[in-house]
Amino acid sequence: MFSYILYTALALLPLLLYYWRNPYILKDINYAIAAIKVGIRLNKSRKNFGSILDDFLDAVKKQPHKKFIVFEDTSYTYSQADRESNKVARALSAHVQLKQGDTAALFLGNEPLFVWMWLGLAKLGCTASLLNCNIRSKSLLHCFSCCDAKVLIAGADLQGAVEEVLPTLKQQGIRVFILSNKCDVEGIESFSDKIQQASDEPVSPQLRANLTLKSPALYIYTSGTTGLPKAAVVTHERMLMACYLQSMASVHSDDVIYIYLPLYHSAGFLMGLCGAIERGITVVLRRKFSASNFWSDCRKYNVTVIQYIGEIMRYLCNIPKKDNEKDHKVRVALGNGIRTDTWADFLERFGDIHICECYGATEGNIGFVNYVGKVGAIGRENFFQKRFVSYALIRYDTEKEEPVRDSKGFCIKVPTGETGLLVGKISKAAPFSGYAKNEQQTEKKKLKNVFETGDLYFNSGDLLRIDDEGFIYFQDRIGDTFRWKGENVATTEVSDHLLTVDFIEEANVYGVKVPGHEGRIGMAALKLKENMDFDGKTAYQHVKSYLPSYARPRFIRIQDDLVVTGTFKQMKVKLAEEGFNPSVIKDPLYFLEDNKGYVPMTQETFNSISEGTLRL
Repeated sequence: MFSYILYTALALLPLLLYYWRNPYILKDINYAIAAIKVGIRLNKSRKNFGSILDDFLDAVKKQPHKKFIVFEDTSYTYSQADRESNKVARALSAHVQLKQGDTAALFLGNEPLFVWMWLGLAKLGCTASLLNCNIRSKSLLHCFSCCDAKVLIAGADLQGAVEEVLPTLKQQGIRVFILSNKCDVEGIESFSDKIQQASDEPVSPQLRANLTLKSPALYIYTSGTTGLPKAAVVTHERMLMACYLQSMASVHSDDVIYIYLPLYHSAGFLMGLCGAIERGITVVLRRKFSASNFWSDCRKYNVTVIQYIGEIMRYLCNIPKKDNEKDHKVRVALGNGIRTDTWADFLERFGDIHICECYGATEGNIGFVNYVGKVGAIGRENFFQKRFVSYALIRYDTEKEEPVRDSKGFCIKVPTGETGLLVGKISKAAPFSGYAKNEQQTEKKKLKNVFETGDLYFNSGDLLRIDDEGFIYFQDRIGDTFRWKGENVATTEVSDHLLTVDFIEEANVYGVKVPGHEGRIGMAALKLKENMDFDGKTAYQHVKSYLPSYARPRFIRIQDDLVVTGTFKQMKVKLAEEGFNPSVIKDPLYFLEDNKGYVPMTQETFNSISEGTLRL
């Protein structure tokens, strides 16, 4: 007996030693198994085309009476959603003459009609262009023109924004519809009445019979590293890969997910809505985020899964404490961008919730999941993923804004623990579809001859670090983009708008860090035209008219001359490091005070921001 125990112990010793060296091995294996299951499902979809629409139709058959969408005081079953989207599809076919391969632009906020419109388009084999409902004028026209859409369909509350650009749309021969029962504006047609009059009978699958996984399913807009937003091409394959994230995060068929993130973003639409469809679960949909109503909504609707971006978690941690904060059924939080300190505070206040932090980009070909729950990490390397997807962190020169190459012209991998630029090899397993009608920007995201002649990698634009345990940490964004309030802000676009103000000669826009906040907030260094003064009220009215709130520079710095590099590129790094402290910066500084305009920046204001008593 003793010898049996001894032999057993000796046999288990290597496993115990390996576990001691890698205490996460069991979770690594579980994740690998989940990834294998996803791979099998994807292969089935490749052999016999199946899209997220097919997952929805399967759910309609299996659970027709299960709640699909809960919105305010109304709920819709999977069967009801199917019939509503059938009516949309028939109305689009009859009155707009849309057919397979056509693109329609959707310009509306979070509401069930957004879902019906997308499903209706999918049933016709059409591509949906999801426009950010905060954009206006030039940006709206630019985004619309990116995707060759034949029609613009807007929410009734956005009619004013549509009327601003209507003359241009009419010149281009674009049909414009408003989701209302009546519209008296010439050039805008009502569409809700046409939906109501349509039959709810299913449309023929033959209408979308020629689609493949490589066909474009969506256009989702991203700011990237240059001016105006770019339309990232999201194929049916990409949609499926994104929606499987919920299954990787152990979301079950009896869960209820709370979606308040905008549906025009990949987080809300792909990870949230489409992931819920793949799981066959109930979606509690809200128009906009509300910190004060968040937990009461979760309790009211028995929410078990929430989504987040980093700022959201901080907002929730900043609400006044209550005795019933742990009185809820939420067990999984899925998202990205949560700060380490906020992560710990959130768990302490709201209980044992599994935070599944993940990393990825709408157009990217590489992503990571922190399936272990390691506080502060955006993901973890996994042996299974590394077998099928090739990626690396390479040295990057932030001043020259380019990768560092060796004497042979190849990029250099950074050692474990050092910060490097994430690049992912473009392959069949990890494709990069690029941007619609923007070959120049598509090519800019590609890195050639990275480790050998002829290879091709996707440039993520993100600086990451991987520790000796394989956990991945986000360090910073490169290029001309920063992130604020969960939105990417392209500095070139903001600069272009500022340069149209009559007293501004040059503008250099960048993001600065603010204590206690995720991301960076907008700041602009300006050179004024000769013999002209800075007018804070005029500048405020201009940015308010042309830029969404998250893109408006919160701080202004007036300089005699803007510093440029030897190749005449604007210097942003040093300006960002100097920040907005008036005791450090001797140039005139201005602060954007809500509803008042740009006012002189004082030490008192700076202290209030730093101490967190003045919220931005």
